[in-house]
Amino acid sequence: MNEKKIIIGLSGGVDSSVAAFLLKEQGYKVTGCFMRSFDTDNSRRELEMAERIAAKLGIDVSVIDEREEFQREVVRYFLSSYIEGRTPNPCCICNRTVKWPALMKAMKKTGAELIATGHYAGVGYDEERARYYIKRARFLKKDQSYALYNLTQEELSHTLMPLYDYHKEDVRELALHIGLDTAEKPDSQEICFIESGDYAGFIKEHLDLIFPEETEKETREELISELQQRLQKKGSFVDTSGAVLGTHDGIINYTIGQRKGLGIALGRRAFVKEIRPETDEVVLASDEELYSREALVRDINLQLLTERELMEAGDTGLGALVKIRYGDRGTRAKLRPERTGDGELGLRISFEEPVRAVTPGQAAVFYDEEGRMLGGGTIQR
Repeated sequence: MNEKKIIIGLSGGVDSSVAAFLLKEQGYKVTGCFMRSFDTDNSRRELEMAERIAAKLGIDVSVIDEREEFQREVVRYFLSSYIEGRTPNPCCICNRTVKWPALMKAMKKTGAELIATGHYAGVGYDEERARYYIKRARFLKKDQSYALYNLTQEELSHTLMPLYDYHKEDVRELALHIGLDTAEKPDSQEICFIESGDYAGFIKEHLDLIFPEETEKETREELISELQQRLQKKGSFVDTSGAVLGTHDGIINYTIGQRKGLGIALGRRAFVKEIRPETDEVVLASDEELYSREALVRDINLQLLTERELMEAGDTGLGALVKIRYGDRGTRAKLRPERTGDGELGLRISFEEPVRAVTPGQAAVFYDEEGRMLGGGTIQR
């Protein structure tokens, strides 16, 4: 019988609740941990559900208040990214800066040895490199490894993901079998802290969260006023040659690849190809013009891959399967190291086939042919 203590992130959803059940069945002494990150009606309902799940499973549950940290690290990043014309992935940032640090802190505080989550992914260890890595879920349809590229070696060494081998349908069936209220609960689709799905509206209403708490009141009010004026400023739709096509309502209303809701009639299908915050221009193009063969990636975090291996590959490049968004199936590519102006490691990715809508702010995540995560980073362009 395994008597190790383990902390599991209990979100109030079916995946984490079944993961907690599986760990208990394996003999772990399980403690649920609900992370309070942002005050919404849904988050309050999720907490109530997590408490019911814990009672049903016969495990303790504690609430970690990470609202200030979440606001500082995730919401602020989200707001500033959109204002600067990028499209961020908040889950990637949250996992790195809030969720795993909070779980690790809870683990150490309670004397547990491990942490767990309900992600459809796995954790592996390479003996030769002496490195931990995330591996893609056995059933790729539900694979959630993409958002986990930022985890550190220490975090990975303490992490379990019990749902690696499971279909979503199997998880729901198991939840139904053991009588969990979450059995038929639908999957969450939107960003957790924006229940309405209105990103532009959220940004306009929460501009005060961009600035550090120590910013003086008068200075903060002045900066917020400047941002409000900037966001109200209309700009130009242009084509790839620079010709003006019309007027848009502000760059925060658009993302790369967007077709619907542009508010302009051209007599042909048009998509957002580029956002230029410095000139308030939104570049529209045909679907064919959205494809490219390269991406420049910064803020690299390596997992299975070592920096030495990458640098040794040099101009020849290292082969990998690269995903440029969460639902992407991946494209074969070459990774070539490229130092930034401040000496940090960056990558230039050359795709074997053109990929659609490379989006600054999104993550590019690299895998080997066995589905082991090599690493990832943030797309700069």
